[in-house]
Amino acid sequence: MAQSSTARKLDDAPQRAVLRPTFGGGNPPRPPVRPNAPFANNAWLAVLMFLGAEGMFFAGLIGAYLVFRIGSQVWPPPFQPRLPTALTAANTMILLASAVTMRLGLRANRRGDRPLLIRLLSWTAVAGAVFLLIQGYEWLQLLHFGLTVSSSVYGGLFYTIIGFHAAHVFGALIWLVVVWLKARRGRYTKESYVGLQICAMYWTFVVALWPLLYGLVYLY
Repeated sequence: MAQSSTARKLDDAPQRAVLRPTFGGGNPPRPPVRPNAPFANNAWLAVLMFLGAEGMFFAGLIGAYLVFRIGSQVWPPPFQPRLPTALTAANTMILLASAVTMRLGLRANRRGDRPLLIRLLSWTAVAGAVFLLIQGYEWLQLLHFGLTVSSSVYGGLFYTIIGFHAAHVFGALIWLVVVWLKARRGRYTKESYVGLQICAMYWTFVVALWPLLYGLVYLY
């Protein structure tokens, strides 16, 4: 019996030695206190990088405009129609109001007020559509008075800069309508609203860009 007990202890000893954790002669490292959380959502970072590229694109257009503007003794050139500054100023206020309703919509979503969110998104979309309609009316009037892309460098720069911004507003408006439809279906909650957030980022960008373009192209 003594020999059998001794043999059983010897058989168990290698197993205990194998099961004992070792790490460089010591104990294994402790797990981290908390996992490393990502700095920001991937979609948020992607839109931020895209907005950076868009800002560089418009900076190039603005730089080209300034080269011709500063190098010209008379601006606008003779026999070219003047831009409708008063109507465009009112249109600017409409677009700025859409940024306010968009931000209020984000706050309503954080409070879990889905009916208010849907209503504010609707107002934002209507303001964006009105802005594009007024711009379209202005363009028709300017074309009627002879300001075209090929009429002068002034006309070419005007339609290029303002046209690209209008195209961005149109794209943002389509995106906003998609977000509005998702909001109606209850896709956004207080905890999960990345799609709404990145749409608000892009909308804020196109709105914030417009006063700069208005002051440069219409007033300077």
